[in-house]
Amino acid sequence: MGQWLSISQIAGGVSSGKLKAVDLVEQSLKIITDKKEYDAIIATTEERALRRAQQVDAGEITGRLAGVPFIAKDNFLAFGAETTAASNILRGFNAPYQATAIEKLEAEGAICVAKANLDAFAHGTSTENSDFFTTKNPHDKTRVPGGSSGGSAAAVVLDMAPFALGTDTGGSIRQPASFSGCVGYKPTYGLVSRSGVVAMGSSLDVIGPLTRTVEDAALVLDVIAGRDDLDGTTIERDPAGYTKLDDSSLKGKKIGVVCEHMGEELDPKIIEIVNGAVKKLEDAGAEVTEIRLPSLPMALAAYYILCPAEVSSNLGRYDGQRFGYNFGEAKNMNDSYSKSRGRGFGKEAKRRIMIGTHVLSTGYYDAYYKQAQTVRTKLINECEEAFKQVDFLVGPVAPTTAFKIGENTGDPLKMYLGDVMTVGVNLIGNAAISLPAGEIEGLPVGIQLMAPQREDRKLLSLAKQAEEVLA
Repeated sequence: MGQWLSISQIAGGVSSGKLKAVDLVEQSLKIITDKKEYDAIIATTEERALRRAQQVDAGEITGRLAGVPFIAKDNFLAFGAETTAASNILRGFNAPYQATAIEKLEAEGAICVAKANLDAFAHGTSTENSDFFTTKNPHDKTRVPGGSSGGSAAAVVLDMAPFALGTDTGGSIRQPASFSGCVGYKPTYGLVSRSGVVAMGSSLDVIGPLTRTVEDAALVLDVIAGRDDLDGTTIERDPAGYTKLDDSSLKGKKIGVVCEHMGEELDPKIIEIVNGAVKKLEDAGAEVTEIRLPSLPMALAAYYILCPAEVSSNLGRYDGQRFGYNFGEAKNMNDSYSKSRGRGFGKEAKRRIMIGTHVLSTGYYDAYYKQAQTVRTKLINECEEAFKQVDFLVGPVAPTTAFKIGENTGDPLKMYLGDVMTVGVNLIGNAAISLPAGEIEGLPVGIQLMAPQREDRKLLSLAKQAEEVLA
């Protein structure tokens, strides 16, 4: 990662006339073409991007991000290319409007240049569930980049654009950031509008940036955060914004190491890196203690009940009748529904629809869904108690480094276990960030920092200080 200045430097260069938006967009598109073999990108928005760049250079479009290219995960509705969510059932779908996050970025002059690959409908941790192709890890083409925002993470590390947008339902920004080696920020639930983003699990979905630095992540968040009438779950932004980060020392910051995430399921070398990173934070003045969240070991089971339940509901709209793929040879309506959905959805989408429908069905609702919601409430309460003792929590992002392509595809349970460190944050709704902390045999390892809801500015400040200590 070295071809781009910081986002603020790029925007400053464009506004002063030292840089041309057209040159920046062309540079981005060239890198996308030159590194095509990584399969990070589903489609470019070349024609529209260059047109907007010309408008920026002519002074017709201005803003804090004027001329800065970016890449959107392909579950964001955006003009200039199809929006497919990497699923066959949405092939040919052109968005009639744009996601609020895209609109906010464009209002500040940013230019969307491409749509990134993902696990279809964001169901996965490796991009191997994409109906189109598997993205390759920027550090080793035989390995996955993580998921579901794997294309976005790989694109940033491969220098295809200064930043990318991702979604995080159970770790889908943080885990690929760890696997690929960039910064991945998951804001507090509701801080960024989900309007115009293909829904997965509506009580869990969060939108955030993948960037090269914490400072860049803070600037992107500052642009996209805030209430939106099109998303009733959105919350007010911090009145102080997210770009004025506290640069003071780590002295006095209380950080709790999550004991339940430092167990035997982790690669011992990852424990070593996390402990080493925590020691550096402590040496820089942080007060480190151990924190226990007794219900955390049940988080993964609860997540894989609640999330598929919401998936089965959200995917009901893809019926082949109004938009996307339609099986044209159907003999009747029932045939059209079953064949369109049967051929349009991939294996993982079908698996989650079936699990979700099962746990919501009569006779199983109390046994599964209701119990999972109880675990979620216990976890929220335990976390609130923990944050009375410490300001932040810290732990690993994933139990391993990036695994080999094909290694886990035959074992869905093993694939799901890759989310064990990240799903708890989504169930609670807290803010969290993945920061590069080291490498194991050339493969990146991230650490995860977590903060209470609405404490995003404080978390970004801590992350910036940690970034400097860990560099």
